[in-house]
Amino acid sequence: MERPEIWIGFAPELHVFVASAHRAERSRVRTDGASTIGHLVESLGVPLTEVGTLLTGGRPVHTSHVPRDGDEVSVRAVSRPQQLAGPARFLLDVHLGTLTRRLRLLGIDAAYENPDIGDPALAARSAAEQRVLLSRDRGLLRRRELWAGAYVYSHRPADQLKDVLSRFAPELAPWTRCTACNGTLRTATKASVTGQLQDGTERAYDVFAQCTACEQVYWRGAHHAHLNAIVEEAMRSPLGAG
Repeated sequence: MERPEIWIGFAPELHVFVASAHRAERSRVRTDGASTIGHLVESLGVPLTEVGTLLTGGRPVHTSHVPRDGDEVSVRAVSRPQQLAGPARFLLDVHLGTLTRRLRLLGIDAAYENPDIGDPALAARSAAEQRVLLSRDRGLLRRRELWAGAYVYSHRPADQLKDVLSRFAPELAPWTRCTACNGTLRTATKASVTGQLQDGTERAYDVFAQCTACEQVYWRGAHHAHLNAIVEEAMRSPLGAG
């Protein structure tokens, strides 16, 4: 007996994950008759974190639905901005250090694991702290323990940041988080941080902030113009206000 056959079509946004044979408006796929639609979609390369609505015969179905012979399946991309069960809090894997610092620069709660603690531990932390795991590792995003996850589509930090802001529309509060450890910043007097400053810095600057967690000191130094440009671009975005 021949295996059941379905027709499946992926939204253009998901074509990056699938083989060229499945980038047409629809393509034929044989199934074992028992696998869920969620399993089939993942087997074709698409993490379920990137899937919005699944339709069979034009009717929304759950990932646990088992397609039947002749079914027409449509796989849509996740809608933007994506709604979360709580505030947008993130966990980034070891390959996204620059993106982590840029998110923190904008006041976004972004935890980071370096050195690499391994996929199981990352997924467990995502679940325990209810953080969205950001990664370019498709295998990691398929782990069932995840509270939530999202694929980072670009290699370029600037585009990665735009992608995350567009997808989750987090509330922005620039200059309120430590880019080193994710702690919150407080205003500091020069007298309170003098021991942590070099002579040139102490003479040249009067306005300081300090991390309440790691005690890192911040001031508007040589890199401020570059950082400010990142902040201003994010705030100009239609979703910049959160």
